[in-house]
Amino acid sequence: MPKVMTERQGHVFVITINRPEKRNCVDAETEDLLVEAWKEFKYEDDLFVAVLTGAGEEAFCSGADLGGYLPKVSGSPTYLRRRAYDGPGFGGFTRGIDIFKPILAAINGACLAGGLELAVAADIRIAAEHATFGCLERRWNVGLGDGGTQRLPRIIGLGRALELIITGKLIDAREAWRIGLVNEVVPGDSLMRRTMDLAELICSFPQGAIRTDKEATIRGLGTPLTEGLRMESQLFNTLLGTHDFLEGPLAFIQKRKPEFDNQ
Repeated sequence: MPKVMTERQGHVFVITINRPEKRNCVDAETEDLLVEAWKEFKYEDDLFVAVLTGAGEEAFCSGADLGGYLPKVSGSPTYLRRRAYDGPGFGGFTRGIDIFKPILAAINGACLAGGLELAVAADIRIAAEHATFGCLERRWNVGLGDGGTQRLPRIIGLGRALELIITGKLIDAREAWRIGLVNEVVPGDSLMRRTMDLAELICSFPQGAIRTDKEATIRGLGTPLTEGLRMESQLFNTLLGTHDFLEGPLAFIQKRKPEFDNQ
């Protein structure tokens, strides 16, 4: 079986890390497969929403398979400098690949270390009741190298992020929901059903405005308000003149169902 499985369900692209015997840890081969999966999702016009999850019920992703991953982060100083600047980072997900289509994480168990970094790179996180979260790489002197130090504070605030990062504490799904790390907590046996329902709801909307709004939100983080507003306006104006931008208001006025082409 491949270490990463992909499946198209309508306009939804399900990406599953498939190493349950290793708690879905990511080794070098898994990273390469994830890179290819994210490229496919980004460039395939008929794919609207991605769902990232792990195989089995024990783990979403427990981070890097250190024994199988060290060769990937070894090499000449030139290679390492290039990797540090251009990526990809852990899992090939958050560096070097900008995706402004919606991404959901179905967190079906342990979400630890680099697995937590993968989860916080998603837009919406839904967790099973038995899921756990933490920066456990702290115990092995492995740093957060794929967005954890940047995304966690933006999601849960600086104080709570530093607590997780510095102490390496393990928290459960309810605590993760309380601090805003996950959006929903559901019974494990309904996790994928709930995540797919949400993905299909998003797919039912016209996609143009979703993507420009996501891009404006992400790119605007940390910029002065005037610059963020300018960026928002520029992205909004890319919709003007398109069929779907005109179709929505026209259908509203004519009291009919709109017919979008998502081009």
